[in-house]
Formats: sequence, structure tokens, C-alpha cells
Amino acid sequence: MKRIPRLHLVTDDDVLARPGIVSMMKTVLEAGGADVALHVRGPSTNGREIHELVTKMRPITDATGGSLFLNDRLDVALTAGADGVHLGQRSLPVHVVRRLVGYDLAVGASVHDERESTIAEEEGADYAFVGTLFMTPSHDRIDPAGLSLVSSVRSVVREMPLVGIGGITPERVGMVLSAGAKGVAVMRGVWNAENPGEAVQVYLSELKGG
Repeated sequence: MKRIPRLHLVTDDDVLARPGIVSMMKTVLEAGGADVALHVRGPSTNGREIHELVTKMRPITDATGGSLFLNDRLDVALTAGADGVHLGQRSLPVHVVRRLVGYDLAVGASVHDERESTIAEEEGADYAFVGTLFMTPSHDRIDPAGLSLVSSVRSVVREMPLVGIGGITPERVGMVLSAGAKGVAVMRGVWNAENPGEAVQVYLSELKGG
């Protein structure tokens, strides 16, 4: 089982397109070190741009001790030396990716119910994102499942670490951990913060206190 950091920082296309994004990513990685996994996610960003960004970020994650994950883009994860790949329900199945990468890369999956969670664990996922837990602008058409989803998923998986995602503010971290998660995944709570580095430290303080 790969070591899975407790704080996962997920991007979207808008975040990736921001001026100075490499500098911002460096800041949050320096603030969090080994406790942070940077998830490069850009559904509409072309593969060449993502590969170039990840190539720039690889030495920074090495220097800070952070982890570098690619969401969906197994091709970039393999060619740019990522630490892991994260799969959604429309991505390749976990067992297919595991067969391709062996245990050189961590493999994560997004799950939304007990069935998907059980399948992810049986197919060899190293961890799972569980959500959407709370209302969030990035999934404004989806009714949040609430903390009960984490509890119900925790009851059916054996050892797979769970990471809560969806509208998680620092004030909600403790509740998510109490429901059975090991960590949290965040987007706007860090990337839209006035000081992203300080925001990372606030989240980590809550995670370590839980």
C-alpha cells in the first residue's frame, strides 16, 4: 500500500490557466511538504500543456517531499514521472490501470456509494475520494451526500483509506475525519484563498488535530 498524504489539492482548468500557477503550486507544496498531494486535473486542458506543467512540478515536489498525482491522464502520469494517478467513474477501470502500472504508481478512485467503493478496493485502489459531501460550486448540480456517505463507505471497505471531497472547509475537517475519512481533498479552499500557503497550513492543523 502506497503512502497516501492527508491533504489533496485538486486543480481544474481555470486554476491551471492562472498566471503564475507554477509559483502558486510551489508555495502550497512548500507549506505542506510530505502531507500534501498535488492533483493536476484539467479536463479541457490539452495533454501537451499538462505534461509541460507536470515536468516543471516534478523537481519541486521532490524538493518539498510532496506527492504529484495526475487525474485521468495516465499517459502524462507515466511519461512525466508522477507518483500516482486518480481515476473517475468515466476513466479506465482501476484493475486495468493496475495491470498497466503495477505498483510503481499509487492508484486512486472517485467513489459515490458503497458499491463503487467495494469495487475500487477489490480492484486494487490505494485510496478513494468519497463525495460530493457538501454543496460546492464545482458540482452545483449534484445534491451533496453528507457525512453519512463516508460512514457508509467506511463500513464496507477493509483497509482502503478514504479522502472526503466536496465543499470541505477547515471547520468541516474534523467532522469528515470522525465519519471515517483519513484525509480531505480541496480545491477552492486553497486555490481561491488570499494566501494559499497559509490556507494549506490551516487545513493541515485541522487534519493533525483530528
